[in-house]
Order: sequence, then structure tokens, then C-alpha cells
Amino acid sequence: MRAAGAAKGPPPLEAWSPPDCGDIDMRIGRDGTWFYQGSPIGRPALVKLFAAILKREGERYVLVTPAEKCGITVEDSPFLAVEMAMDDGNGPRTLVFRTNVDDVVRCGPEHPLRFETGASGGLKPYLHVRRGLWARLTRPLFYDLVALGEEQMVEGRAMFGIASGGGFFAMAPTSEIAELM
Repeated sequence: MRAAGAAKGPPPLEAWSPPDCGDIDMRIGRDGTWFYQGSPIGRPALVKLFAAILKREGERYVLVTPAEKCGITVEDSPFLAVEMAMDDGNGPRTLVFRTNVDDVVRCGPEHPLRFETGASGGLKPYLHVRRGLWARLTRPLFYDLVALGEEQMVEGRAMFGIASGGGFFAMAPTSEIAELM
């Protein structure tokens, strides 16, 4: 899995401290669609550009340039993990994900998985991408994760989860996993 233009690193957002210009009418929908003034942004290159300058400040999501910082609305998570591959060539098995904006992320302690209980009681999986930004895994990827799941003891408790990149990411206690699926 290789993202287009992967040789370039992310912009140095942490080095920029522009004035805050307030919030703009931009939002990222639950399905990963970016909207500006209520209309979907149809150009993938523009969405990728905005995604590259997105960061999180506390509970607020902001687009940052050297000249200004503007807040936007994110309904769930800013990204979706849409593809997964397994790399088990050098060392422990590592799951590699691609997001809807072509970020390629190797799951491990620096890019962990987390699992939240959804409003309907099921689990919602997320992958840390960068700068406090997370990608929600699509439903098919979640089922693929479950198929790769295993039981490990965590602090004396049998937990069902995923091993990747030398880390173990617990979904739920083994005794409760069936009712959460």
C-alpha cells in the first residue's frame, strides 16, 4: 500500500502559530465526506490538502496555515480507514491501514487502535493517524479485525483484541465480546 506523493512529509503545523479566525462552515460527515457551506467537496485533491493541514486542539478541530487558523466541525472522526494489509515480514505482524485521504498508517504503539461502545451497544474501532486525529474503521475492516482477533491476558483478565506492531489492543473482555458484535 503506497499513498500518492508519500515521499513528502506532513506540513509543520506545530511550527506555525497563526491568529485564530474563528469557525468556518466546513464539516466532515460521519461517512468521511467533507462539506463546505453545506455542499460536498467533490475534488479529492482538495480534500487531501485540507486533511494535511487539519489538527486537533483540545476538543476543537482546526485547519492551520502559516497565516490563519479556522475551526471546523467533525461529526465522528476526521478520517475513515478504508483498506488494511498485513505485514509480517520483519518482526511481529503489523497491520497497515490506508485512510480515505491516502494516509498509510502502521498500527502499533505509536498508532494504536481503540474501541468504543457505540450508542446501539456495538463496538466502534478507531486508529490513531497523527496529531490526535483518528480514523474510524469501516464496518468491513472491523469484521476483518475480528477475524484476526485473539485472546490475551491483560492485567489478569482475559481480553479479546488485536496484536499489531508489537502492541496488543484490547477490544473487550473475552466473556463480553459475543454480545458486543
